[in-house]
This record gives sequence, structure tokens and C-alpha cells, in this order.
Amino acid sequence: MILAAGKGTRVRPLTNHIPKPLIPIIDKPVVEFLLELLVKHGIREVMLNISHLGWKIQEFLGDGYRYGLHIGYSFEGHFDASGNLVTDPIGSAGGIKRIQERYGFFDETFIVLCGDAIVDLDITAVLKFHRSRKALVTIITKEVSREEVSNYGIVVTDEDGRVRSFQEKPTPEEALSTVANTGIYIFEPEVLEYIPSKTFYDIGSQLFPTLVKLDVPLYAVNMDIQWLDIGRNSDYLKILELALKGEVKNFLPHGIEISKGIWKGAGARIATGAELVPPVWIGPAAIIEEGATIIGPAIVGANTIISKNVSIKKSYVMDYLKISPGTFLEEVFITQEYFVKRNGESGNIVGSPYESAVKDVREL
Repeated sequence: MILAAGKGTRVRPLTNHIPKPLIPIIDKPVVEFLLELLVKHGIREVMLNISHLGWKIQEFLGDGYRYGLHIGYSFEGHFDASGNLVTDPIGSAGGIKRIQERYGFFDETFIVLCGDAIVDLDITAVLKFHRSRKALVTIITKEVSREEVSNYGIVVTDEDGRVRSFQEKPTPEEALSTVANTGIYIFEPEVLEYIPSKTFYDIGSQLFPTLVKLDVPLYAVNMDIQWLDIGRNSDYLKILELALKGEVKNFLPHGIEISKGIWKGAGARIATGAELVPPVWIGPAAIIEEGATIIGPAIVGANTIISKNVSIKKSYVMDYLKISPGTFLEEVFITQEYFVKRNGESGNIVGSPYESAVKDVREL
């Protein structure tokens, strides 16, 4: 089960026109990392709950054939009196309950993953722990620094790993542990008996506290995994940087590596007098003109034109843009419509300092 119905409000404007699971890590959507992980561990049937722009996820992934999977979708929404489609997410646990009542999908032990994070998890090892404890639910957790606990849901366990309590984003002084909930779970189908029907219900804030109160076998296993969560705009830009540096596990950008840390897509043209300092990814059919300087980590999207004497430093310029001659960009993510700075600040291109420098090549 991949949870993919969220609106992605904390990463707007990135999610204004694209659902969070399709946010690209250079040239690869986040959800593809998850599908590859599931296939690696022998999982062949996957269900996604979708809502905000969910049809785009379904159009992109299809029935899962090219991934070696069978993929189903549960749309959370309705048509209003005027015939307009209205998205209406019903919570992470509510979405699972709805799938079970409609399709009877969960007939054996199943894994739940958030569709907005990249993880490098040994599912087989986690499943072994889960079965050894005869757990109804196992939460995959990760140790974080005490300074970071206020960003996460914190899990408190006994020596055997049984969950005793939770803290939602406590201060460093209040935190009873430094073990964070990663949003990855192993469930037995019987857990669905504890989820009410036809109502909004959340896994972390509602289901788990209920299970603790009822003293059912709820466990946590702490794993030393790479867990890259797109919680905020600044997190996304940091992940792009890690990907370009080769620090996202099991990932290499598409294209030809023409020199160490410089990737070029099909049809891209780089002028002899342009200077590229790795890591830099140049998308298909992009053009880098004479005198341009690109200092990585940096991305130039497909069909984008970087004009003469443009200077780009630690920035990500997306598809179908033309950057005007003489422009200087530093630590910013740019699209036709909006910008996002490394510190998380964002806004529309129109009316911003970038308006005169950024053109949509489709309008030229």
C-alpha cells in the first residue's frame, strides 16, 4: 500500500500542478523509487490511494506492467451537484479501510509506505522482526539527533521494541526518545478491525494511540536506513543536491556521463566555450550557449536554453525555459510559473526579480 492521497500543502507551489509522489528527483519521480524497492523484495501487488491530482499518478504508472507489478488505485473524492470532481482524502487509515471494504485487497501481511519519501529499506529483515514478535503492527523507525526531534513523530518503546507511547514533534527537552516514525509500517489484516468505516482516520494520530491504549502487539524496529522525506521545499532541494552528488542509494541520473559528474541527455548541445563545474545534469535537447557558466550541484531541464554569459550556481532550472543573457541565478529552483529558494521561500515568477530573466520557450 502506497499512501498517495495527500495534498502536499507544505511543499506548495511544487504540488500546485503535480501530486507529491510524482515530484521528480532529477528525472525520476519519487514513487518509482518505492515501486523498485517493492519489486526487489518480491512484492507484486500494490494499491495506491489517490486524491489530489491523483489521475496524474494513474496516467503515469498505468497498470504497473513496466515495473513488473500489478497496480490498483482507490480514488478518494466525489462528484458534486454540478458534476465537478471534488477530491476528498479520508486519512491514511481511512483510505486503507475503504480499500478493504470495497475490494478485499488486504488478505495477508502487507507493507504501508508514504508516497513522498525515498527509502532504502531491507523489507525482508523487517518482516522477519515483525513475525518474530507476532506483531499486529510494526513501525519502522530511525534514530535522529535530539536537535531534530521537533520535526518528527517520536516513538517510545520498551527494551523488546514494544511501543508504549508517542510524542508528536516534541521539543528537544520534552522528547522521551530520539527514535522517529518513518511512516513505513508492516500490518496484519486484523488491524483493519480497529479502523472505523466511512470517516476520516489517521494512522499516526488516531490508530496507533488506540492500539497502545488497547495494549495490542504494536512494535517498532529501529533501522539504519536512508530515509529522504520531502516534507518541505528546502528538503526537496537538499535531496536534489544529494542525487546529483551520487549520495542517493541505488540511483544514477539518466543520460551520458560525458565527464566525471556531468550528465547530458539525448540531443543536448553544450557550446565549447561554456563552463560546467560538476555535478551538473543537462536534460534532453537543452542548449547551453557560449560563455555560460554552470556551477553544480545544478540541473538544466529538457528543452531549456541557457543563454550567453548566464551564470548558474547551485540552482535547478526546469524544462522549457530560456534564461536571458547575463542572468545570475544562485541557490534557486525555477519553473515557468514559480521559484523556490534553498531556504524554502517561494513565489510566482510574475512580479518576482526573476520575471525578466525567465521565458517560456514554447511562447518564443
